[in-house]
Amino acid sequence: MAKAFGVSMPLNTMKKVLLKPGEHFVSAETDVVISTLLGSCIAACLYDPVRRVMGMNHFLLASHRYSRQMPVCLSEAGRYGVHSMELIINGMLKLGASRQGIRAKVFGGSSILPGSGTTGNFVCVGEVNCRFILEFLENDGIPLISSDLGGSRGRVILFDSGDYSVYVRKMKAMATKVVDRERRYWSHAIRAHERETPDMEIWD
Repeated sequence: MAKAFGVSMPLNTMKKVLLKPGEHFVSAETDVVISTLLGSCIAACLYDPVRRVMGMNHFLLASHRYSRQMPVCLSEAGRYGVHSMELIINGMLKLGASRQGIRAKVFGGSSILPGSGTTGNFVCVGEVNCRFILEFLENDGIPLISSDLGGSRGRVILFDSGDYSVYVRKMKAMATKVVDRERRYWSHAIRAHERETPDMEIWD
């Protein structure tokens, strides 16, 4: 389950890996903590507790908005999330994980980017990312053990390889640098998507 930060956590003695937007990391070590800072982005924390393999990513879908009726995983822009998920799943399998043994804890999807509210038949940015990760896990048959999605506050995430706990600290105010970083990452993904599929509509 997700846990709040505590003063007695032994994480200060562990190897630390910091993920930036667009990155992922997998490990079969038992003394690793993976951390990241989330706004509208999603972090999927995957683990196989039997084979002792873990992985985490940090991604944001490449779209301004989606129709409520559109299956996000099947959309063109959704493939950015699919690619990010496949990277950590395949990386974990290479380290000995069993696909049937993988479990998930997911976080993020706050409404902090422009146009991140809901308008009529459309949902935007943070909510789209939340929809995507839940759809992906269901389609792939990966059990969702816990989640903390949506809202309007950023999150600091720490994923502990010892017992696969996820420590979450919600930010009282979103730092400008976090919003700027995600805006640049999002804009880059959208430009790349539009170059690759110039004639395809991604919402109706």
